[in-house]
Amino acid sequence: MLTLPSPILFGALLLGSTSIKSSPCHLLARAFTAYSPPIRATTTTTMTTIKMSLSIPTEQIPPGMKAVHVGSPFLATAMDELSTFGSKRVFVLANNSSRKFLEGDDTKFINVLQAKGLLAAPLCSSIGMGGGEEGLLHAANEAYAANADVIVTVGGGAVQDGGKLIRLWLSTKDDNKDDEEANKATVQGIQAASNRDPMPPIPPQIAIPNSFAMAEATHVAGLTTTSKTKSGAAHKSIMPTVIIYDPALSAGLPDWVRFGTALRGVEHAVGAVTHPKSNEDIRTRALAGLTIIKDNLKALVSNPECPTAQSNIYVGGFMAIRALNTGCYPALGHLFENQYSARYDVHQGSCSGILCARIMDYHYDSSKEYQRRISAALGDENTRAPRLVQDLVATLPTVSSEHLQVKVTDEMVKEITQWMFENNLARYNALSPKAFTSAEDIYGMMTKPLDQL
Repeated sequence: MLTLPSPILFGALLLGSTSIKSSPCHLLARAFTAYSPPIRATTTTTMTTIKMSLSIPTEQIPPGMKAVHVGSPFLATAMDELSTFGSKRVFVLANNSSRKFLEGDDTKFINVLQAKGLLAAPLCSSIGMGGGEEGLLHAANEAYAANADVIVTVGGGAVQDGGKLIRLWLSTKDDNKDDEEANKATVQGIQAASNRDPMPPIPPQIAIPNSFAMAEATHVAGLTTTSKTKSGAAHKSIMPTVIIYDPALSAGLPDWVRFGTALRGVEHAVGAVTHPKSNEDIRTRALAGLTIIKDNLKALVSNPECPTAQSNIYVGGFMAIRALNTGCYPALGHLFENQYSARYDVHQGSCSGILCARIMDYHYDSSKEYQRRISAALGDENTRAPRLVQDLVATLPTVSSEHLQVKVTDEMVKEITQWMFENNLARYNALSPKAFTSAEDIYGMMTKPLDQL
């Protein structure tokens, strides 16, 4: 159950500030209420208790994606969707923490698939946090050997991205390969598959996330190589076919995952709003998503298992990542944090907790106009956006905000900033409202004291 101001004020609530009521963001936020289920409320003199979940309007679903189900029971919904594909060989990829929801008795997903003769191979859970190369290639080879015709991915962002990359590898089955060794997946082989033109048919994917990482809402797929660098592939054809978000799959999720991935939604919105290639449409959608996340995070902190708050945060996060992915992916913070995460095995939620506000502060003077709109979306247009983001981070259980909290020493920060400067400076400057001119600029940004934001 989620407590919000009365329905009359709900449009203003989504904005966080009455000063932008006439903006496109206000109109978009109002549109979201129009797509919501009926409100059943018990009214007091000042507050209304609302049992409701927001939903994703059809026009927000990207090309190549058939449907997004939010708040739906995953097993029944997945079986219905599989029947529409005519699937015969279903390969299921999940993280280890999701196994308990998928296999066991006859009512579990894997058992149901097996009973119907649809399971292509045993449940695969070889992909860990960050999408390590070895686990990914193992899963790709398993799916290939099983002759899978659909991929179902259950879990976090690494699993969702893994499903996209596996589908690319499966699409090479009709290629003429000289020997058995050529049938073994490699990162280079998967990337080569993404560069084909025309692209051959790719097996569908049903993405069933258990958090708010939002990898399933993009046509980009990342992995971490054995040398601890970020790599991957991108193609519009690898957009998952169906998304099913069922908050029941988040039961028992560690706080650092639940709140860390919710924070990633804030990161995505910030990146979309301040990106040099952004436009008014992108900013409008990102700000609406940001406000939905902000308005539901407090309820989630109070009750981490609240299904309504989780579903609403999923909707807000979906809006934010779709805005970013529309024309300005990756954003500066997204790239910095992915590289930091890969180098030091830090969950991306804590990467955002440590770096998001610091990066915003670095380019504040060059992006002030847009950061003021972020402040308004966060409910306080009179306070600098980096401060508001960092204050928000401080409310999220177990999400780190300092390097030492994730065992990254000052020497390690100096090491990665030098690497960043030597290897990625041109790319950073293409993404940043304010240019970097030295490794010291990057180091100073990454280590700025939080009380000075």
